[in-house]
Amino acid sequence: MSIILASKSPRRYELLKMIGIEDFKVIADNTDEIIIPGLSPGEQVCGLSLKKAQNVASRCDKDDIIIAADTIVYHNNIPYGKPDSPQDAKKMLRELSGNVHSVYTGVTLLRSNDHISAAEKTDVWFRELSDEEIDKYVRIGEPMDKAGSYAAQSGAAVFIKRIEGDFFNVVGLPLYRLSLMLKEFGVDL
Repeated sequence: MSIILASKSPRRYELLKMIGIEDFKVIADNTDEIIIPGLSPGEQVCGLSLKKAQNVASRCDKDDIIIAADTIVYHNNIPYGKPDSPQDAKKMLRELSGNVHSVYTGVTLLRSNDHISAAEKTDVWFRELSDEEIDKYVRIGEPMDKAGSYAAQSGAAVFIKRIEGDFFNVVGLPLYRLSLMLKEFGVDL
């Protein structure tokens, strides 16, 4: 039995290491993340994480435990995934500026035909951002592979006035929830 992280995210990789999971493999799923109209944010991210886990499972042993996650930022009921371009990143950051938004991460653990999925929600308050700050932040390239166009654990940390919920959820993997799910699968940290 191996633990498989179904993600190419270096942040998720580091978070698993941080909680003491040293021996795991990374097998990324590269399928498109398609938003399905009519689903709640929690249903959306759980569905996407389950799809990732199922796609990776086809390349694993049946006893492997697959960990998959998907994170989406929601502001005014509009989903913000990863930006398509620097202009898209700037648009997202301008819309988040001075407002509260919610970060949802869906996590799925899958082994053989057994799986559990759960969603975590964290609310994030941004201070007002100037156009110069947004331009400078987008120029460094950090927003381009992140839901909502920012990294709370890095350069955008100075944009955040307040967080209510699991900080690690905003980074991309709700560690408390994940630890409970791993226990259900017999993995003690």
